[in-house]
Amino acid sequence: MCGLAGFLDARPRPAAVLEREAAAMAATLAHRGPDHAGAWADGGAGVALGFRRLAIVDLSPDGHQPMRSAGGRFVIAFNGEVYNHVELRRELERAGARFRGHSDTEVMLAAFERWGVEPAVRRFVGMFAFALWDAVGRRLHLCRDRMGIKPLFIHQRAGRVSFASELKALRADPGFAAGVDRGALAAYLRHLYVPAPRSILEGVTKLPPGTILTVERADGPLPAPVPYWSAGEAALRGAADPFDGGDDEAEAACAAVLDDAVRLRMRADVPVGAFLSGGIDSSLVTALMRAHAARPVRTFTIAFDHAGHDESAHAAAVARHLGTDHLCLPVSGDDALAVIPGLAEMFDEPLADPSQIPTWLVSRLARGHVTVALSGDGGDELFSGYTRYLRGEAALRNAARAPRMVRRAAAAAVSAVPTAAWDGGARLLSPVIPPLRRVRLAGDRLHKLAELMRHSGGAAMYRSLVSQWPDPARLVAGAAEAPDGIARVMSAPGPLAPMERMMLADQLGYLPDDLLAKVDRASMAVGLEARVPLLDHRVVELAWRLPRRLRVRGGEGKWLLRRVLGRHVPRALVDRPKVGFTVPVEAWLRGPLRGWAEDLLAEDALRRGGLIDPAPVRAEWRAFLSGRGRGALALWAVLTFQAWQARWMAPARAGG
Repeated sequence: MCGLAGFLDARPRPAAVLEREAAAMAATLAHRGPDHAGAWADGGAGVALGFRRLAIVDLSPDGHQPMRSAGGRFVIAFNGEVYNHVELRRELERAGARFRGHSDTEVMLAAFERWGVEPAVRRFVGMFAFALWDAVGRRLHLCRDRMGIKPLFIHQRAGRVSFASELKALRADPGFAAGVDRGALAAYLRHLYVPAPRSILEGVTKLPPGTILTVERADGPLPAPVPYWSAGEAALRGAADPFDGGDDEAEAACAAVLDDAVRLRMRADVPVGAFLSGGIDSSLVTALMRAHAARPVRTFTIAFDHAGHDESAHAAAVARHLGTDHLCLPVSGDDALAVIPGLAEMFDEPLADPSQIPTWLVSRLARGHVTVALSGDGGDELFSGYTRYLRGEAALRNAARAPRMVRRAAAAAVSAVPTAAWDGGARLLSPVIPPLRRVRLAGDRLHKLAELMRHSGGAAMYRSLVSQWPDPARLVAGAAEAPDGIARVMSAPGPLAPMERMMLADQLGYLPDDLLAKVDRASMAVGLEARVPLLDHRVVELAWRLPRRLRVRGGEGKWLLRRVLGRHVPRALVDRPKVGFTVPVEAWLRGPLRGWAEDLLAEDALRRGGLIDPAPVRAEWRAFLSGRGRGALALWAVLTFQAWQARWMAPARAGG
């Protein structure tokens, strides 16, 4: 896990000058790679690569980057890991390749020389973003892994294409200037993240997952990235070739591919551990790690002092059963709140997912003991784990049957009751509701359902279900909201059922642009490599082949994952309502964060920013404080943006 930056410039200049510029860009990424800094340039070609290394495989100088291939054709700066590099190395050695070290980077370069760029990438099992200069073809290849685990931002201005792992490195590129993309800002307010391929800055894009962008001329229009894999195609292939075995055969197939995914991700020359929340996904990853570990697996969790958000007791129970070397850090509300001032620095593109706070805290805890930590991210999106998939599908179906006037009347009735009142009713009823049927944040979810009922058509209804501000363009003057792909996925012809379309929309948007971006920035801020075995593309492809009965049964999602986990952990240890890695944002904004929020949401503060209309925000803030409104996350999005804008955008440039 590392950080890369660089550029291709149409003007040839001395290599030493280009190296200094690339090194300065990469220096802003020192947190991603504290172990080594490197830079390389070809002055005549106008290309330069800068790199910061977190040494994981081959800790010697033989693993330093940028690295040139043995034949001299390719030079690479590479962020991530190719986990099957041992198997690829053996095959390449049989074909005559020779290696000086044992890094995966050197194997990648040999694979490019032997098989070509795209054929080699198709054979990689891993997470990666890389910049590859082809000295023979005089072209630059920019590539991102299949699921978008590793980031890569791209910017083009007159005669120069620059790229980096984070926006802060692009800002260090001489002559870089960009204002806020108002359409991207509107989309961010809707989703809490900026949907790819746009970024929060005008003219800066994110390379889409599973694509290669080949640049031959820095002073010409950028070509479209070429896909080498896509979750959408995997979904359609799975629908065309569904798994036709029984329950036992499905369990065996799923267990085998998951076991291999975890085994490969335990390869490292540094200590490896795991995040353990005690839920299905992290418990399964930890259990599979135990089978391949020579000593007890090190696991990490945090304990919140807010009962509704603390899963540490469940994590401890799973850790005891699996015999892990478990470490739990008690975290008070003050500890969590102390993280907030640093979020804008850490997340240099605004991200308003409050779970970034516990993610950073557990990453910091783990980094004190290991350099690599395996995570359970991805299980919900692949195996139908979110309650909104089942309930959302039912809501879409039932709402579509009701006349529009009836839907609107029902929506008005539900919205008229404050979220706090709905939450209180849910608490009163909880003793008579089975644990797995209980709903957290009932008021917020019912208000979401009310918003859904105001719309017509599956795409608009589901989009409302995942939106924080239902009409964010109203908040941002002059904004044309960036498309987010939900309408395209939900409305596309094809065999996918509504629930599967929701899953696919999440895999293409929410997963890479929110969850994986959160884990990448939070872990990399402390120099920790987070690996996500459930997002091995072979697991993804198998998951898309599963018929519904293997994902959902008895009203529960992740049926097959539960079955595989049952081989290792008693069901009683993990059967409970889903909590998720959350923090009590609503209580914070009404309590210890109220003064901070008042300052950022003040009318003059919003006006100074020049982008967000104060009137609807102030109205929402007043409604929230009185127990009404759409909930805390809509306001958290504005607060996060305001803090980001204060850190990164000078007032004179705020209007874009």
